[in-house]
Amino acid sequence: MQITLNIPGWFLLIIFAIPLLFLMFLVSKRFAKPILRKVISKITGTAAKRLLSDKYTQNIAEMWPSLNRFSILNLLEMSLRAEDGKVLTRPLGTPKHFLGFENLMFAPKQMTSLSLQESVKVDMQVTIGANTTKPLTISIPLMISGMAYGLALSEEAKRALARAAKTLQTAISSGEGPFLPEERADAGKYVLQISRWIWGRRNIEQISSADMLEVQMGQGADIGSVLVEAMALKGRAQVLAGLAPGQSTTSFPAPPGVKSPEDWPGFMKSLRKQAKGIPIALKLMATGHLEDDLAVAVDLGFDAVILDGAQGGSHATTPIKQDDFGIPSLNALVRAERYLKNTQVSLIVAGGYFTPGQCLKALALGADAVYLATVPLFALVHGQIDKVIPWEPLTTLLYYDSSTKTQLNIDQAATSVVNVLQSMVLEMEEAMRSLGKTSLKELNADDLVALDALSAEVTGVARVY
Repeated sequence: MQITLNIPGWFLLIIFAIPLLFLMFLVSKRFAKPILRKVISKITGTAAKRLLSDKYTQNIAEMWPSLNRFSILNLLEMSLRAEDGKVLTRPLGTPKHFLGFENLMFAPKQMTSLSLQESVKVDMQVTIGANTTKPLTISIPLMISGMAYGLALSEEAKRALARAAKTLQTAISSGEGPFLPEERADAGKYVLQISRWIWGRRNIEQISSADMLEVQMGQGADIGSVLVEAMALKGRAQVLAGLAPGQSTTSFPAPPGVKSPEDWPGFMKSLRKQAKGIPIALKLMATGHLEDDLAVAVDLGFDAVILDGAQGGSHATTPIKQDDFGIPSLNALVRAERYLKNTQVSLIVAGGYFTPGQCLKALALGADAVYLATVPLFALVHGQIDKVIPWEPLTTLLYYDSSTKTQLNIDQAATSVVNVLQSMVLEMEEAMRSLGKTSLKELNADDLVALDALSAEVTGVARVY
């Protein structure tokens, strides 16, 4: 199939007529209006005639049935693949929509139990790894998820997120990139990711600075080994990663020290010794073998599981991993809660949580906390978009390999993140008072009702009919 696009006369007419018409408009509105109407009529008439008479193979309308078979996104990604024949990486996760929380509704009791006054304080505090000697306690159930320095975000963006987390009295994850000392200095509660890179085992000083460790095996949009070219990690991140100039690097299937499943017990024994009582969490891509993975996690003594559903994003991973791996966050949450409910393992969920309602419903279904990434990521650029728009996407202010990253005002960005998460928590507190609850510990699945049979079947929540 070939699309032939000749340059039509009406197109040239547009190019030359617009400046002339604008000049005429300035000279005389009275005469310009009827002339403009006439020109527009001529252009649209010619275009319609071409559209309705040209052979299909030479007609721009050929795109109509094609784009009904596939999407504009498919067309874009086909073209990007055709450009250089390399692996395509897409930012920020899949555009697919999965079964979510939309058909679950809160069901307050109005006559048998009254809602609470606005002045009533709601306890939103969360403790992760309660059975450890140094559990992680945060003031709100929303945490800032791992976004890697160097592999994704700039120092400016990471420091802004860290400052926001400290103000909110919540925790931030380092992500899988090289350890950034300034981020740790700016943060309050700090989660250090033990990642699948040559720097990922971390040293004892870095581990000692953490409030929780997070062993990363996968995330919603990524799993397995990937290559990072030297050009993508040059500069300070390269130095902190321990790489030589011009050295590319590849992630491992598991953290350094785990070459086969039989290595896990020894790995955990060593890590537990270094952790000195802080919780150790396992971060997983939720898949159809979830219960098998959770069984191993429980046997190994992990204190928490971080479960990333298929809606989870990433700085840049392949569309096939984003679109065709994993299971939806709601299914993952329900299955994990059922498996872990008789254990002491804390459950943190992630992947596609954007609203206060979604987060509170996840907590009602058994999650202890929710990791957020996309929400704080876009909050960072609030009030600063004029620095890149319209020529570049907003996120170019945030990425490590961007020339505009130093234009990000760190304090302003941190304030915006604080405002967004604070607003979300305030809405969640208002919802809690409407339900007559004074603590997250009182919230459960009985406070929900399902609008459709599938949501009811998946969650076990009572149907509305």
